[in-house]
Amino acid sequence: MAGGSFLPLGLFARLPLAMLTLGALTLVSVVSGSYALGGLAAGAVGVGSALGAPVLGAFADRLGQRPVLLSAAMLNTAAIAAVVLTSYPPGGLSPASPVPVVAAALAAGLTTPQVGPFARARWMGLTEGRTLRALELDAALSYEGTADEVTFVLGPALVGVLGAALAPWVPLAVAAALTLTLVTAFAVHPTAAAVRPMARGELAPVRPREWAIVLVPVAAMLAMGTFFGGTQAALTAFSGEHGVPELGGLLYAAMGLTSAAAALSVAVWPQSFRLAARWFACALAMLAFSFTLFAPQGVGPMAAALLLTGVPVGPIMVTVFGIGGRLAPAGRTSTVMTALASGIVAGTALGSAVGGRLAQSGGSAAAFATPVAAAAVLAALGGAAVVVMRRR
Repeated sequence: MAGGSFLPLGLFARLPLAMLTLGALTLVSVVSGSYALGGLAAGAVGVGSALGAPVLGAFADRLGQRPVLLSAAMLNTAAIAAVVLTSYPPGGLSPASPVPVVAAALAAGLTTPQVGPFARARWMGLTEGRTLRALELDAALSYEGTADEVTFVLGPALVGVLGAALAPWVPLAVAAALTLTLVTAFAVHPTAAAVRPMARGELAPVRPREWAIVLVPVAAMLAMGTFFGGTQAALTAFSGEHGVPELGGLLYAAMGLTSAAAALSVAVWPQSFRLAARWFACALAMLAFSFTLFAPQGVGPMAAALLLTGVPVGPIMVTVFGIGGRLAPAGRTSTVMTALASGIVAGTALGSAVGGRLAQSGGSAAAFATPVAAAAVLAALGGAAVVVMRRR
């Protein structure tokens, strides 16, 4: 339906986003010798991405994806180059002068091309009006969920390998090169025509109630991001408590493996298992499984608990994106898709902050309360989604 080149292109074009936060953290921390400044730069990337994504989505709904992506690719490449250049100022980078590098990191986040949300918007346009639309859209969104998980495991691994083998600036240079080439190719791909921009006169006014309904899946993605960030913080503390601090990232990747596989499986789930019911059931499973994270006393058992916990994660993300697309007001699909992605980014920052504070005061056991609470919120929102979708 989309052409043979679209799947690999959409997969690898989102790699720079997966590399950018950790790449900025690594480069600035190594060059300045300050983890605090590195964290500030990484946080600026996250904040910029959360703020910039819906803006890019709104522009795409008005102007079309192609000009927005081409502009974002050029601006983002320049911003990433600025992060590298400001990390090596004359006289060295000092924690006392963080403004230039943090400003560059914020710009890199603001201009990050939103390949994943835009790809989902294209699938919604490609399947519009087709007899088997529900089945085809489930398959497409299942793939997109798996692609997200794969790149967010592969991206950080690539940063680690390139940074360790060559130099700390190399991962960001590679991210800039990938943005300039692959995002440009994604922008000009024929599937961009599947999302037709609508002029201001064509867009019907959106009632506040319609936007309020869209806030349900956006809040779910905020809770999902909180789950991710809280789990990362708790695992960092857990691995440190067991004398293997370098394994925190690998433990977290275990959850991504089962999440990716389960996301792909949604394509063959029966259509009678409605979207809202999927959300609610998977969120309840996620809540139950997250309690297993308190039990392990070693790295091996923790990896097993994470593999189990990851099973409902991917299907929830696929389902929430699907519901968001169906609830999006006419002509605002890209805006809603990017708002959902922003929810994940903002939630991850929130979860990391809360989980980190709990880990500091009470260790990993206290920090694991963050993903449990986030899963409970997801289940409550799933119940609300059942009511909303039934009324529609």
